[in-house]
Amino acid sequence: MPIPSRIGETFFIFCENAQTVIRFAPLARMIRFRNEERLRMIKGRRFMMSLTLTIGLATMSTSALADGAQPVSVSVAPTVQTSTAVDAIAKLGILRGDGQGVTEAYLDQHTTRLQAAIVQLRLMGKEQEALGFTGMDSFKDAAQAGKSGRAILAYLKGHPEYGWSGTGTGEFIPNAPIAPQQLYKVMLESLGYRSGTDFAYKETLSFASSKGLFRAATSELFENRDLAVALAETLQAKPKGSEGTLLSVLVGKKSIDAEQAKLLEGERIDMDKSADGTMYLTDGKGMALYLFTKDSADINSCQDACLANWPVFYSDSLLLPEGVNPADFGAFVRNDGAKQLTYQGWPLYYFAKDAKAGDTNGEGANNVWFLIKHPFYSVGLGTDPKLGNYLVDRHGMTLYYFDKDPLGASVCEGDCLAKWPVFRAEGSVVPKGLSANDFGEITRKDGSKQTTYKGYPLYYFFQDAKRGELKGQSLGDVWFVVNPAAFVGTTTGLTAPAKAMIEIKDYSFGPTLTVKAGTTIEFINRDDMKHNAVAVDGSFKIALLDKGQSATIKLDKPGTYEYYCEPHKSFMKGTIIVQ
Repeated sequence: MPIPSRIGETFFIFCENAQTVIRFAPLARMIRFRNEERLRMIKGRRFMMSLTLTIGLATMSTSALADGAQPVSVSVAPTVQTSTAVDAIAKLGILRGDGQGVTEAYLDQHTTRLQAAIVQLRLMGKEQEALGFTGMDSFKDAAQAGKSGRAILAYLKGHPEYGWSGTGTGEFIPNAPIAPQQLYKVMLESLGYRSGTDFAYKETLSFASSKGLFRAATSELFENRDLAVALAETLQAKPKGSEGTLLSVLVGKKSIDAEQAKLLEGERIDMDKSADGTMYLTDGKGMALYLFTKDSADINSCQDACLANWPVFYSDSLLLPEGVNPADFGAFVRNDGAKQLTYQGWPLYYFAKDAKAGDTNGEGANNVWFLIKHPFYSVGLGTDPKLGNYLVDRHGMTLYYFDKDPLGASVCEGDCLAKWPVFRAEGSVVPKGLSANDFGEITRKDGSKQTTYKGYPLYYFFQDAKRGELKGQSLGDVWFVVNPAAFVGTTTGLTAPAKAMIEIKDYSFGPTLTVKAGTTIEFINRDDMKHNAVAVDGSFKIALLDKGQSATIKLDKPGTYEYYCEPHKSFMKGTIIVQ
């Protein structure tokens, strides 16, 4: 953890694991010490302090302060409780699993019709009544269920108002997988809506969506994991004619523990699909969430009129969808005292001009506002008042290029790499305005990979300790941040004869290669199997290469060249972009 080094400054510490930012108030104006001995003691402690000790300063006894001095003011990051639908439903006891509990294996199992019926009765507080039912009239195939299951089926037969009328031929088919439409009909029945009266069965999914039940509707084969999702949203929905949620009704009846119910009382995080097919995060009402690139240097960058257009997003409790990491969320206290949530360290905002769910009018605004994509950006943007936009990693750490690097290679080795570690992206998600095709990678001499932008390697600087720092900018007049709007290549790359290499390895041509017109491109085969490269438009074709053999081509005309390997045409394909 970074340690404040001078009294009188405001410090921000970003805790990567907790995704939080702690603001330390100026000390010099607040603390006076009675004598030099106490001052030396406090200074010594500062070099050893932990977060707990720092917070402890806020409650320091006034006997340690000079007369008239004020106590230290410390903003402690708010605690955000996170849960998933699976976790919450399991802890509430509504989904109980098999003999081993709610395991991954159980969640992967298909939900049966009988299982769905039992869960519905549990939601309605009728399960024990059904298990004790002794009526003899039941469905024809009741014998397919166990003893307790047979009691359930007889109970459902005697209570058709719960929506389980069977197949129409007197059978229930208890062990058959349930379809989303059938399951959501059951959930609507739990909320007091009746098929045939409040909605037509064929319109079940659209009616359910209007009541906030839709998050598992696209599952082709409904699994217990999907069941948990549907149960969570049903509990958060309002029964017909009710002002409160089903969850609050059950808490009022003491069917659900009030303390445990808090797991489902938080703000939902959902996902929606953008126009380009990528997914982005929304709140529970479908309103898009955004990040601000200027926050890379100061998380309080959005102020006054900015906040009027970009309201902050905050909740002290979140219900997350499956696949979203709870550790990615944190919170901090803004300079104005308001609390704000963060995602991977980036403060979260709404856009005032998004009027309804699905609106993404803020995407790419002024080249500084972007949706929170999922998976998150593999490369992002930071913004500096003098330098403009520049490339950063997913956490906001600055990326640089080395002006001595030629196209498609790195000359930074040894001590150079100790100060300028290589950057390797995970994934290929980039903000609007950037092209994923501009990012590729090279294989270094030691076999490691390094991400490139427009064919040039990207690096960190070892003295950049936190996001927003630009200590490597202009060092030696050869290291620079990468402004995507202005970057065309390094001095060496633009003046040296243009060369690039495509390694054919593991039955792949690797990522898209971006080169300048006139570049000589060498294909080299690293596989035991023979490969070649043939352009789809017929502009080039190389012979089959044995392992270790190579061949070169030269492309003078700008454009996008798709190509393939003849022996493995169905899956070995590549792209070269010539600028």
